[in-house]
Parts: sequence; C-alpha cells; structure tokens
Amino acid sequence: MKPIQGAITALVTPMRNGMLDEQGLIDLIEFQIAGGIHGIVPCGTTGESATLNFDEHKRVIELTVHTVRGRVPVIAGTGANSTLEAIELTESAKASGADAVLSVVPYYNKPSQEGLFQHFKAILDAVDIPMVLYNVPGRTVTNMLPTTVARLATLPNVIGIKEACGSLQQVSEIIQLCPRDFTVLSGDDFTAMATVLLGGRGVISVVSNLAPAKTAAMIEAALRADVATANDLHYELFSLMGAMFCYPSPAPAKKGLEMMGKIASGEVRLPMTQMDGTSLERLKTDMVALGLLEPTAGRNP
Repeated sequence: MKPIQGAITALVTPMRNGMLDEQGLIDLIEFQIAGGIHGIVPCGTTGESATLNFDEHKRVIELTVHTVRGRVPVIAGTGANSTLEAIELTESAKASGADAVLSVVPYYNKPSQEGLFQHFKAILDAVDIPMVLYNVPGRTVTNMLPTTVARLATLPNVIGIKEACGSLQQVSEIIQLCPRDFTVLSGDDFTAMATVLLGGRGVISVVSNLAPAKTAAMIEAALRADVATANDLHYELFSLMGAMFCYPSPAPAKKGLEMMGKIASGEVRLPMTQMDGTSLERLKTDMVALGLLEPTAGRNP
C-alpha cells in the first residue's frame, strides 16, 4: 500500500433520482486521480455516509476500490455511533479490498474518553485492517483528547488520525504525544497547510473534490517545506474552502461538480437540501475566480 499522506479527497457520493449514480462515481474518481490526488475516502461525512443504507455503503466502497485499482490508497469511511455497526461496516470494507478505514468518534452518544478508547479497540480486535481515527467535535459533540489519541496510537493498526477540531494547539499536542510514524491529517481545509508545517502529513479535503490539482500541489509544497508556494496556493483556494461550507455540506461541493460537468446532478439526500440562491451565487463567484467555471455558466440569460 502507498503511504497515506498528501491531499486525500473526502469524495462526494453522486446520486440521481434518489439512487447511487455509479457511472458518476467512476468518472469522479478518474477526475481525482488525473488531478494528482494522493488518496480517496469514500463514505465519509462528505459522502453522505449518514444517509446511505448498508448495501449502498458497501457498493460505494466496492466500486471505489475497483475503479482506483491500487493507484492511490482507498480509506473507507466505516464509522458509526454503535460499536457493533462500526464493526460490521469495517468488516465489509475489508472484504471489499479497502486499504484502510476512517473511523469517526461516535456521535450523539457523548461517550467518555474511556468509552472512546474501548470503542476503537473493539473494532480493531474484531477486524485486522489499518485504521485512521477521525475526530470532528463540531459534528460528534465529543472531542477526543490528545491523551486518548496517544493511548490509541500504541495499538496495532492505528496508523493515524483525521483531526478536524480546528485547533492547531490540539494538533500540536497530538503530534508531540504520538509516535513519529503516526500520521496526523488535517480534517479542515483551512488548517491543512499549517498542520503539515507543524509536522502533519496532509489533509482529508472537501475542496479537493473541485480542485484536486491545486490541493495536491499545496500539500506537496508544504511537505517539501516550500512555504512560499504552499502559502500562495492556500490563499488561492481560501475563498473556495469557505464556499464549501457556505451552505450545509456536501451540497456546495456537489453543486460545484455539477456545474463543472464532473457529475450529472448535484442532488443530495434529505435531510440535506439544495443550496439557496445567495449561497449558490457565492459558490459561482469563487469558482469563476479560480477558473473552474466560465463567468456566465449557470446564470439565467
């Protein structure tokens, strides 16, 4: 398996008429790889994992693995707020041929730090596959503390973390406490470059759905300590990073890909809804500024 580092896309799940758009997924993966992306995460938050049923979840991972054909690592989202469900999803991802899994802090339940440790340990005891932890307290409520991450990092198969707390202090503490070979990935595009300069190894990105080449170039520059280039690319992408969350995600990413002609429909599944007019205009403006969209595209005559 290639190293899990660099710019890794938290891939959207294309849908049409309420169903998985398999050809759209294949085409999107090819667009990502052609853009130089370093890895793909199917069935993460951006992939609407919370509203995919088990068969859809399994199919998205299977199709992603089949399409990628080993060209980049596939890190399958298999998290759940039920440990037994997380184990089932992780078993399925391994059977599908995923290189690793991304397992989120259980949401809604608000477990203790000991509960978090035991949750991930139970998954690891049940399934032999590399795991990237995923801390995103803005969605899960519970914040997995650096001391808990360091404790988990001593377990076999815990290879890294997607840290989406938004705090560079917490990122620094994790890097300081964990083994040198433990991979810390930013879970927020805004902190991606800074995380790498602090000692992290990349980002699991939303903005790279639309701009894989620029996102990959930014992280590559940061990894080789070319701060000037990384900084320039960060600010080129900065406004679009914000546009990805100017309306509940992944609606902006999916609509942007639709406008680019990379997927047939920006359809999202309830309770997610299509973007409102103000947010859509913001997205168009930022895409035009980056050259991802013609100035008149998507506008009424």
